[in-house]
Amino acid sequence: MILSDILAKIKGCKILVIGDVMLDHYVVGDATRISPEAPVPVVAVEKENYTLGAAANVALNVLSLGGIAELCGIIGKDRAGEKMMSILSDSDIKFSSRFEKKNADTIIKTRVVVRGQQLCRVDKEAKKSIYSLRSDEDLAYIESRIAQSDAIILSDYNKGVLDNSNVKLFIDWAKKYDTFVAIDPKPANQLKYSAVDLMTPNKSEAYKLAGYEFEPDGEPLESICQNLDEQFRPKYLIITLGPDGMLLSTRGKIDEIMPTYAREVFDVSGAGDTAISALSLALASGISVKDAMHFANYAAGVVVGKSGTAVAFPDEILNFGDKH
Repeated sequence: MILSDILAKIKGCKILVIGDVMLDHYVVGDATRISPEAPVPVVAVEKENYTLGAAANVALNVLSLGGIAELCGIIGKDRAGEKMMSILSDSDIKFSSRFEKKNADTIIKTRVVVRGQQLCRVDKEAKKSIYSLRSDEDLAYIESRIAQSDAIILSDYNKGVLDNSNVKLFIDWAKKYDTFVAIDPKPANQLKYSAVDLMTPNKSEAYKLAGYEFEPDGEPLESICQNLDEQFRPKYLIITLGPDGMLLSTRGKIDEIMPTYAREVFDVSGAGDTAISALSLALASGISVKDAMHFANYAAGVVVGKSGTAVAFPDEILNFGDKH
């Protein structure tokens, strides 16, 4: 299937993203002297900008690719939360005010960038329990949204929104309403689930999920796929391999390794968010898994050529496809 046909078919597909919501804050400037207070550079700030991060960036990717996005996750009633709500509103991403909590801090990651290089990162967040989605009212609302969605994406960044209790509920509800379900897992969260439609770890995460702290020499990907199939039983396991493309496995066996289409890699930030968004939109719209992988490969190829967490738009994907 050609790219224009895929883009036409996914347009208007309704995706509910459930997961850890973050605000990315970039402080950009120059450093020409060392502080007299400590041996650190003094950064003269030239500009600042705020973008959506983590699950919010997944929702933004869904929207940019032509889907309809709704986001569920916890933010605080604070200045960062106000900024988040403003960006979500401007981006046309649906987000219920029920998920603004007085006792929560909006998770914000501030990156200080000097001459194109990240100098440091400053994180602000509360303890994981603050961000849990467990109240009967919140869960009832989410069930109602799953029932009206074509797909759900569980976007786990191990900050507390997703736990074993609610993930099981979300998957059960997705099955009840015949809603496609995808998960981007974080091994540190140690979630237990099975029979999702799509699971998209990167290579490092795949090895950790299989019980390896680091990628071991000589351990074949075939055994990793078999291990993950035995644990999680996904319909499709797609492992993103960075510069080596992406791997498709079904029932524990490798079906295909698709090379990357990227020719110039500027920044891999958010490429995984783009991949799961593109794959979910395509698969939930009835597109074959291999065509969905081609589409996601093109979308990710666009994103890694940009700076910071970024998204791909249909015209960019078509132009990228014409050149490759």
